[in-house]
Amino acid sequence: MARAALGLGSARALALLAVASVALLPLVSSDDGYGHCEGVVRGWADSSTGREKDGDKLSLKDLLFFLHIPRTGGRTYFHCFLKKLYTNAQECPRSYDKLRFDPSHPDCKLVVSHDDYSLTSKLPRERTSVVTILRNPVDRVFSTYEFSVEVAARFLVHKNLTSAKLMSTRLLTKSRAVSTLDIWPWKYLVPWMREDLFARRDARGGDKVPSSKKVNAYDVEDMVMPLHQYINDPVAHEIIHNGATFQITGLTNNSYFDGAHEVRHCVRQHPDLGRIVLEVAKNRLDQMLYVGLTEDHEESARLFAHMVGAQVLSQSGTLNLDLKEDLRTENDSHPSMVEPEDEETNEHLNSTHGWQSTEALNSTSDEQGKGNMTVGKLMEAYETCIAKLRKSQSNRRKISLKKVEEANFSKEARKLVPEAILKEIISLNSLDMELYDHAKKIFTQEHLMLKAQQSGVGQHRLLAEQKGWTEIICSDGTCSPWMVVMLGLGITAIIALVSFAVTTRRRTSKLKV
Repeated sequence: MARAALGLGSARALALLAVASVALLPLVSSDDGYGHCEGVVRGWADSSTGREKDGDKLSLKDLLFFLHIPRTGGRTYFHCFLKKLYTNAQECPRSYDKLRFDPSHPDCKLVVSHDDYSLTSKLPRERTSVVTILRNPVDRVFSTYEFSVEVAARFLVHKNLTSAKLMSTRLLTKSRAVSTLDIWPWKYLVPWMREDLFARRDARGGDKVPSSKKVNAYDVEDMVMPLHQYINDPVAHEIIHNGATFQITGLTNNSYFDGAHEVRHCVRQHPDLGRIVLEVAKNRLDQMLYVGLTEDHEESARLFAHMVGAQVLSQSGTLNLDLKEDLRTENDSHPSMVEPEDEETNEHLNSTHGWQSTEALNSTSDEQGKGNMTVGKLMEAYETCIAKLRKSQSNRRKISLKKVEEANFSKEARKLVPEAILKEIISLNSLDMELYDHAKKIFTQEHLMLKAQQSGVGQHRLLAEQKGWTEIICSDGTCSPWMVVMLGLGITAIIALVSFAVTTRRRTSKLKV
């Protein structure tokens, strides 16, 4: 009976996914499968290469597109950095779902979305800078699994699946806010996990029946779909594995590019063609204004503040760069910026059960982007904000997982996951593994560039102090020719007088002797 119930849930999930994407896949005949796929993938790659090589990639353009790869910490940057740098009026509407806005609107300066790179086809490409954050693929898969369970488990307060669906439909109809169920990829992953959770609860006989087959938090088969089953399901192959590569190349099942399904299908059918897609992804990263790393959280935040935040403030005319405050040495640390918990801070508080909005926690207003802001003050505001969001996330997770409490996810629990499963995750995400290594190289380059930039600014300040006396003579930093001549004659006269005085003193000393 349990198997039947689980089978029913799986069938429904596959039907949902089929409606979303699989049904749209063009059929590839068996007789020319590889040749056809190679032509499709190479054709797409040729049309995608070279589009981004225009202008200075390190200079912030008119519109900032934050390409948020799920479970990388992007929501933290959105609420604790970007909401403090941009006013509500400057943020393009309907972030985190298919955007419906006029990109030519002069006030639209910021786009933050899980939509993949193909969204740039709707943006003024020549006026758009792209930034993103990458995460170790193994950790990202773990976190995706955990968050799928966490959000789906919130529905277990209902007596059955039908009741849960009806309630969520009513809430979505009444609420104007964007729900987790509106957002890719959760609009696919959460319903899939929700049906599975209800099927396992029904087979178990209720909420209060404890699991009898617990091996570790990632293998509580009676309550939650085990991790090993999760990563091998067709849904995971369609959405999760190599997700960063497909998102950066604009080839997800949420793409604006009509041929994305066929390219992705060909890569899955013929893995060696993935090398072509990977090269496009690397090229995209090379052209981005900023690439952060979830694992190197503190340094990523500091780089973002200096490489992106400083330019936003400068363009808005609010930057007052205090070098004594903003320039830090490698030994400096931020007490509140400890290594983050694995769960992504403050991910989607607008849940289907009316969780409070992040706006209540994030004390950002349109006025906070104004005034005497420095990069140092921006970092202080970020640290205060992230501390609040971490606390909120921790409390919410405890409440959400109460009905499946034996699925007690943690870094310690991950250590109990068999090595074979970890190797399988690495194999299933081979493109993402290589892309992540490339991102680490870019991150190192960003760090070196920032150090060089800061060193140059420091030298410029020292020179400015040394020649500050010229500002007494020269107005507005410029000197007229006659002032330069008079200044030169004056310096010559002073040198002559000093030389005469020294010579006279020496002669007097000789006469006395």
